[in-house]
Amino acid sequence: MATAALSRASTLPPGPRASYPGQLLFEIRSGGILPFLARVQRDYGDIAYWKIGREHMALVSHPDMIRDLLVTHQKNFRKGRGLEKMRMLLGNGLLTSEGDFHLRQRRLAQPAFHRQRIAGYGDVMTAYADRHTDSWRDGEVRDMAQDMMRLTLAIAGKTLFDADVENEAAEIGEALAASIASFNLVVLPFGELLARLPLPAARRFRNGKARLDATIYRIISERRASGEDRGDLLSMLMAATDTEGDGTGMSDEQLRDECMTIFLAGHETTANALTWTWYLLSEHPDVERQMHEEVDRVLGDRRPTWEDVPRLPYTRMVFAESMRLYPPAYALGRRAIDAYAIGDYTLPARTVVFTSQYHVHRDPRWWPDADQFMPGRWVPEQSDARPKFAYFPFGAGTRVCIGEQFAWMEGILTLATIARRWRFRHDPLHRVAIQPIITLRPRHGMRMRVERRAH
Repeated sequence: MATAALSRASTLPPGPRASYPGQLLFEIRSGGILPFLARVQRDYGDIAYWKIGREHMALVSHPDMIRDLLVTHQKNFRKGRGLEKMRMLLGNGLLTSEGDFHLRQRRLAQPAFHRQRIAGYGDVMTAYADRHTDSWRDGEVRDMAQDMMRLTLAIAGKTLFDADVENEAAEIGEALAASIASFNLVVLPFGELLARLPLPAARRFRNGKARLDATIYRIISERRASGEDRGDLLSMLMAATDTEGDGTGMSDEQLRDECMTIFLAGHETTANALTWTWYLLSEHPDVERQMHEEVDRVLGDRRPTWEDVPRLPYTRMVFAESMRLYPPAYALGRRAIDAYAIGDYTLPARTVVFTSQYHVHRDPRWWPDADQFMPGRWVPEQSDARPKFAYFPFGAGTRVCIGEQFAWMEGILTLATIARRWRFRHDPLHRVAIQPIITLRPRHGMRMRVERRAH
């Protein structure tokens, strides 16, 4: 009996097998990562295994397995291949660091994200949202993906650095976009080498990174010289000392890495979530009407504040449902340190274990009418009946996104602020497609006609 149990536990899970070298990599590169993961889950169930070259890979799709991966057995895992490569852009920040260093940096950064501190950023978010839309003209067609990128970039610059980067928004946005677009290059085998070669994509990556570094190091240098505490995230990070560790603070390089991480994560992900939300609202006028009714009833003619967030439950449900269908972080990976027993199987050490928010969030076992945009599914009685890890747009465990509450507040307040004055209609000639790189972007932007609301 013991021998039989050991034999079962040593068995690799089922999964796709290559008929010729490079077949699976070619399938991913040509058809896309999301269709590949969808096929794997459909054909092999909640746990699947495959190899690409020497890399062992697996996909887990059941909420209980996701909980074990991200929470129960998280100490047996490090970040996956994608985030290992992200160090080339982000350095050793919260998203990419590991072990004791990650815990130290998280301790240093955590006070900057306490609820009281985040509440103080609410006025910045709504003021910038109003200012950003002041120049819009009734009936014009705009790229909402670009608009939301510029808006969240300005909000991130102000709350992180107390810096007005709106004048630099286009240039910084282009640098970020170039770095992100080139990410497919650096995650390839020998990506670090390829990034140093005189290839067009590699040159765009280096130039984009250099532009971002110049901005962040300039702001850090100016703040060091002034010694001023402006009450922003940068001031808190500069003043923080590791009272549970060696009592020291962050070097300029550590500050750069954390600022780059928060800048990218806090700008890129929220912009995408907002863009997809406006698109979904334009396609579902009944939902849009209910959200407008709530916004009008709660706010009247005034701008929202952080105190209004709990008074806007339907707006929160709209944002939650948008991130269910189009999660900004569409998949995540962890690399097993040691062999990992899961169900009747054992994955080899160093296996990269994936789970996909995009697919788990659309699994009909947990989500009736899974492909439908239905904010009403977020009423408490329905939410409480679902497995906890059927929805995890911000990850989980000790690596859960440190800015989760910041993102919820920014999403809800920005939606409410803009919806007070505007509604959007998707351009029927515009093709909507997803582009999964680091985040889930709309591949062709999001062309929409803006219409001023009459009160």
